[in-house]
Amino acid sequence: MIRIKICCISSITEAQTAISFGASALGLVGKMPSGQGVITDDLINKIAKAIPPPVATFLLTSETSSGGIISHHKKVNTNTIQIVDELKLGSFRDIRERLPNVKIVQVIHILDEKSIDQALKISEKVDALLLDSGNPNLAVKELGGTGRTHNWLLSRKIVEQSKVPVFLAGGLHSGNVREAIDIVQPFGVDVCSGVRTDERLDQKKLEAFFKVVWG
Repeated sequence: MIRIKICCISSITEAQTAISFGASALGLVGKMPSGQGVITDDLINKIAKAIPPPVATFLLTSETSSGGIISHHKKVNTNTIQIVDELKLGSFRDIRERLPNVKIVQVIHILDEKSIDQALKISEKVDALLLDSGNPNLAVKELGGTGRTHNWLLSRKIVEQSKVPVFLAGGLHSGNVREAIDIVQPFGVDVCSGVRTDERLDQKKLEAFFKVVWG
């Protein structure tokens, strides 16, 4: 069964709603240079505490050093860290040693063929990959929440060769998610804007999304 991660969760009520539809993971967005869904670390911590296992709570962090990522996580205590930018200082090993019980998910923003090599190298060091449609090379970085799709054929190549599970994100909604799954064959899908109206979870859109994914 395809796992479904609902991102940009902004309250305990939204978290409970997503879980009631069958979400196996929730995305909690920390400070970002751009994009939607950002909430305070205090609120992330409160939501994470209220979520029962086995639902995964993902901290989306834009920190680019292992020390910064570890420090950010200690403020919120989620069971998973989603690194949305490139790790530029320190190593994944540092994070594992300091946070041995926390899963590490690295976001790869699919821009071109080079993204495939980047993903496969990193797949040896993390617990999962998440393929998104941002652009970290812009003056104001796009690190997620763009509402855009990307080249799913590139994502398919990553899924075929990755050493770890792969989530697919980027502009998914009930009208395109089945095609995306058929092409990419991911472990799971990640959706934010595609199940929202005026930035709030829309139960009709949630229902439609889950129905299409699970048939």
